[in-house]
Amino acid sequence: MSGHSHFKTIKYRKEITDKKRGKIFSKLSRVISIAAKEKGGDPAMNPSLKLAIEKAKEANMPKDNIEKAIKRGTGELAGEKLEEVLFDAYGPEGVAIIIEGITDNTNRTLGEIKQALNQHGGKLANEGSVRWMFEKKGYIAIDAKSQTSTSKKEGLELLAIEAGADDALWRDDYLYVYTKPEELEKVKTSLEEKGITIEDSSLDWIAKEKAETKPESKEACLKLFEALDELDAVQEIYSNIGD
Repeated sequence: MSGHSHFKTIKYRKEITDKKRGKIFSKLSRVISIAAKEKGGDPAMNPSLKLAIEKAKEANMPKDNIEKAIKRGTGELAGEKLEEVLFDAYGPEGVAIIIEGITDNTNRTLGEIKQALNQHGGKLANEGSVRWMFEKKGYIAIDAKSQTSTSKKEGLELLAIEAGADDALWRDDYLYVYTKPEELEKVKTSLEEKGITIEDSSLDWIAKEKAETKPESKEACLKLFEALDELDAVQEIYSNIGD
């Protein structure tokens, strides 16, 4: 999969200001609730829930908030009637975009996303018209500089392949490991058991090919991504924009 372009909003890597903290916690709570609703409230038996809880802890979300989100998902506490949504879209210069969200009002969310796209040179696309350009993959990021068990890049890459990864791609000092969606937790656990520190992991839409864009178009796309990320219902944004 070398040469693939992977874009995710950087909200978890940004410095979280007090103003944004509530919005981020709300988004994380929805992910936890959806995961608990689909496969139960025990993270040991629910890999999606385990991953969502890890993300919440990385963002310093209080334990009480996490527990309440789980209970809302399992029905032990009353809460919003949430559903997952997925939208295909195009950005400036025809950049392909997939927008993942969780909402309690699909029509409202659709309207908000359309408005953000229209204001920043994008447009909503027909369902499936963009999705074929991407593959759903498990994604693991490893910072080679932070590892204590092995410092050689070749060693890290070999361990990832031995753990069951489909592919591994180096970008500077980071190793990006890709797996089948159902293999993500197994590969991640295997690497951790070998002493590898995982920087980030998730289930993502990975672009099959990257799109070359002009600098001004890339800047316009980033402004669009920021506008979409501000929407309460939007969880993740993926595109085929080149690095």
